[in-house]
Amino acid sequence: MDLTWYGHSTWLVEVGTTSLLIDPFFQNPHTSHTSAEIADPDYLLVTHGHQDHIADAGAFDGATVVATPELSSFLRAEMGLEETIAGSGMNVGGTVQCDDAYVTMTAANHSNGFASSYERSAGPPAGFLISDSEPRAGAQPDATSFYHAGDTALISDMRSVIGDYLAPTAAALPIGDHFTMGPTQAAIALGWLGVDRGFPMHYDTFGPIETDPQEFVDAAAAHAETATVEVLAGDETVRL
Repeated sequence: MDLTWYGHSTWLVEVGTTSLLIDPFFQNPHTSHTSAEIADPDYLLVTHGHQDHIADAGAFDGATVVATPELSSFLRAEMGLEETIAGSGMNVGGTVQCDDAYVTMTAANHSNGFASSYERSAGPPAGFLISDSEPRAGAQPDATSFYHAGDTALISDMRSVIGDYLAPTAAALPIGDHFTMGPTQAAIALGWLGVDRGFPMHYDTFGPIETDPQEFVDAAAAHAETATVEVLAGDETVRL
C-alpha cells in the first residue's frame, strides 16, 4: 500500500491496482500539485462537506464517489460526480469493497455543511479505514490498513472500535487544533489506535491551524511509545 500526502487532508492511497483519493483540496502550502496534475483515481473518498475537503472534487468526475448518501447527492448535483458507490453512498460503520481495497467508514466528531444554497443535510462527518483485506476483529498479521481520521476531536471510538476492532497499521490524524484535535490529543489518539506509524495532517494551511508538527512528535513520545511519527513533506510518498 502506497500513501501520498498532498497537504492538508488530501491523500492518495494505492492498493494493488486500485487508487483512492481522499478529500481533494490542492490550494494548500504543502503541495506544488494541482488537481489537473493528479492521475484520475478510481475512487474519490470524501469525509465531509467543508470546502477545504471538497474544493477540487469536481475535477475527478471519472471516479466513483465514496461518501454518505447526503454528501454523494450534493456532489452529484453541484459538481457533476455521477458515479456513487452502491448507487447511493454508504454510512458510518459500513464497509464496501473498492476493487483491490476495502473501505470502512468510521465516526468523526466535527461539524458538517455545504458552502452553497443546497438545502439538504450534509449527513454525519466521517473518517475512513482503507485495508487490503476484509476487516475482521483484531489485528490480522498479513493485512495492511490505513486510517484517515477526517476532521475530528479525540473520540473514544479510536480506542474501542477503530483500535481494538479494525486495528489499523498506520494513521493520519489532524493536529492543527482550533477546528480539530491539537497535537496532544492527536498523540493520545495515536496511542489508543495502537498503530505502528502516524502521520500529521490538517495543519499550517491557514492562520488558525498553524502548528509546529514537532509538538505532535514530542507528545507522541509520551502517549504513543510504540508508534513512529513521520512528518511528511508535501507530495511525499511512503509505503506501508
